[in-house]
Amino acid sequence: MVLVIATAGLVYELCIAAVASYVLGDSVTQFSTVIGVYLSALGLGAWLSRFVDRNLERVFVDVELGTAVVGALSAPGLFLAFGFTGAFRLVLYSVVVLVGVLVGLELPLLMRILRRELEFKELVARALTFDYAGALIGSLAFSLILVPRLGLIQTSIVSGLVNALVGLASTWLLRAPGAPPGAMDAPRARAVVVTLALFVLLAVSGRVTALTEAQLYPGRIFHAEQSAYQRIVLSERGAGFELFLNGNLQFSSLDEHRYHEALVHPAMGAAARRARVLIGGGGDGLAAREALRWPEVEALTLVDLDPAMTRLATSDQRLRRQNQGSLTDPRVRVVNADAMTWFASSTERFDVIILDFPDPTNYSLGKLYSSRFYASARERLADDGALVVQSTNPELARRAYWCIAHTLEAAGLTLRPYHVFLPSFGDWGFLLAKRRAFPVPTALPPAPLRYLDRRTLPALFELPPDLAELPTRANRLDNQALVAYYLAAWARFD
Repeated sequence: MVLVIATAGLVYELCIAAVASYVLGDSVTQFSTVIGVYLSALGLGAWLSRFVDRNLERVFVDVELGTAVVGALSAPGLFLAFGFTGAFRLVLYSVVVLVGVLVGLELPLLMRILRRELEFKELVARALTFDYAGALIGSLAFSLILVPRLGLIQTSIVSGLVNALVGLASTWLLRAPGAPPGAMDAPRARAVVVTLALFVLLAVSGRVTALTEAQLYPGRIFHAEQSAYQRIVLSERGAGFELFLNGNLQFSSLDEHRYHEALVHPAMGAAARRARVLIGGGGDGLAAREALRWPEVEALTLVDLDPAMTRLATSDQRLRRQNQGSLTDPRVRVVNADAMTWFASSTERFDVIILDFPDPTNYSLGKLYSSRFYASARERLADDGALVVQSTNPELARRAYWCIAHTLEAAGLTLRPYHVFLPSFGDWGFLLAKRRAFPVPTALPPAPLRYLDRRTLPALFELPPDLAELPTRANRLDNQALVAYYLAAWARFD
């Protein structure tokens, strides 16, 4: 029993922290603050248990049911609070404290009940052993099984059901010696009601998820899935559609051509050869579409972490039409792997490297903008090859933009900064790099493009004074200044 309630308790904590990082960003801050408040609330719950003197068994059942209800509703409730209220943080920490207090009550009450059957030292040893084992099981199950297969909302509901079933089972297993036969009838009835209610909630959880996502995403959602790495949502909006990863807009089909033409073609034009191309990220296949417009391309390798994303890019009709079937082109090789590990272990060299990773909203993404990663990318780059990095909004996150530039320079690359205006995102920055100084590229693929031509291409490299260089630190793996610059910039607009 201790093992089960400890597992459920940790899953609640991770669910709440994951929701916070999902909607607020900065996973390190969200996880550290949620865990800190949660542990303090556990201590408060343990302290409050000293005031329970009678009817320990019934109180324990009610605590389990309370934990089941609050824990099950934690993820859907927080998503709804984010969509419908302006007080998300107040709701967030109220839920953390409430769940923490209830979970903190469980173990002291259970130990006092079991003390009738076990010697104290044996009781403490067993209880703490199973409590810590439950923490391990909960952490592994959360990341490897529950979230990838169920998503956050169903995970919190399933954990609530576990607590409810423990409460129901306790009405038979924890009867006090000498208690009258009907002493646990009322708690048992409450446990049955809560358990049935949570089964119903689990059955309609798909509708709950749809309701919460309708508040997070504009337009009509026509595809949503939880992969092992992220929440992938495609939403129809007006005459086009949009891709969101973990709540962050990745592209709009109406203007993504501007972004992907500006990302790909300056690098392709700056390279001496274009036979071998490497794309880091870009699982939607849109950067690959642009690279394949150059007839010299013989082989294109795309390294993207999430197989669900690259699979969707080949199976969803709208997305496949948008990327023109690029990922099924016989010249394309898709590798589903962590880019940092793959770049460091590969021995291949490429004429063009295109780094199309999401913005550095957290440290797991920030590592892909670090000097160590860029050093690995430089090793993969041919002597007269070209490398390009999507580098966030240089106007609204100006210091973050120049931090990426200085990090590339720290890796031994020479730069040409440039930018493009996107209706969906505003001004957007890129950094073109080679091993040696080079002129502004002028070459374009033979077929006409929708946005770039020989007049607009050089104009991309003209930066106005309000985008001028700022002093920053380089982004290093052990001290990711970029994430701090990025989050500080966007915090002004929250």
